[in-house]
Amino acid sequence: MDGCPAGLKLDLDAIQKMVDRRRPGQSPLTTDRKETDRVEILSGILDGVTLGTPIGFIIRNKDQKPADYDALKNIYRPGHADFTWETKYGIRDHRGGGRASARETACRVVGGAIAMQFLKHFGVEVNAWTSTIGPVSLPEDTDLDYDLIYSNDVRTCNLKFAESMSRHILTVREAGDSCGGIVTGMVRNLPAGIGEPVFGKLPALLAKAMMGIHATKGFEMGSGFKSAAMRGSEHNDAPAILDGKPVVSTNHAGGTHGGISNGQDILFKVAFKPVSSIAIPQTALDKDGNAVELKIEGRHDPCVVPRAVPIVESMTALVLADLILMNKLSRI
Repeated sequence: MDGCPAGLKLDLDAIQKMVDRRRPGQSPLTTDRKETDRVEILSGILDGVTLGTPIGFIIRNKDQKPADYDALKNIYRPGHADFTWETKYGIRDHRGGGRASARETACRVVGGAIAMQFLKHFGVEVNAWTSTIGPVSLPEDTDLDYDLIYSNDVRTCNLKFAESMSRHILTVREAGDSCGGIVTGMVRNLPAGIGEPVFGKLPALLAKAMMGIHATKGFEMGSGFKSAAMRGSEHNDAPAILDGKPVVSTNHAGGTHGGISNGQDILFKVAFKPVSSIAIPQTALDKDGNAVELKIEGRHDPCVVPRAVPIVESMTALVLADLILMNKLSRI
């Protein structure tokens, strides 16, 4: 991780706690793979304080089983990056997907955990939670308690819906299938004026960060795709005065105008597809172009959404940390 300012006092236990939220094998809703995911700091931090130099760290795999993938050496799995990766590079490591595997996101969470501690100096808070699993969604008028997000296996902020979401994941898992869902993200206390015009717009950088997470298939800010059915008279965030300061009474724009934060909460959603590795027999192709029946063995999540919540938080924090540092150069 490069670009972190010197002198930032870090809570290393908080970094580990964040990584633990992403690690596999932590509930009946995730893969059976057991990983401790202990973060070992290699450089860039002295006595818990950042040095301003690159922060190096390593997370060692403990429970890998490459032999589980031997049968896939000459087969392109449906929904996976096997074919595209080999087409691009002419070679691929079939033993788990390599950098196409979500295992790679463990490192992003370490970076995000550091970025979150940087953001605390500015009073900025980042939260994400599961808002949809398969057909089960939190209603828009639902009471949300952000303190509950990591108190339940599905990572939602309303326990009334946590049980039905969990039940759906377990149902598809028992059937050998998988399901997708939506993670909602929110940033509170971000000051107005954060974001760079044209190519560095805050929504654009968030979209790039979220769509770079494995299994993502959609991103929207504020009213998102619903905006297409609205009129301007509905969508325009109406100005108002609160405590003598100008504010807006609605937030269809998701907290930005012109790609720059307006002082409101930043609101967005990220859609995740169903996991491609399923136990139900599927038709696949081998390297010779022959159709073969494939039943994927091994340990796989029936739904990535619960473990994606800390990843969404982490990528959000990294984007905001960069933009806040850039914003210090906006004027003399």
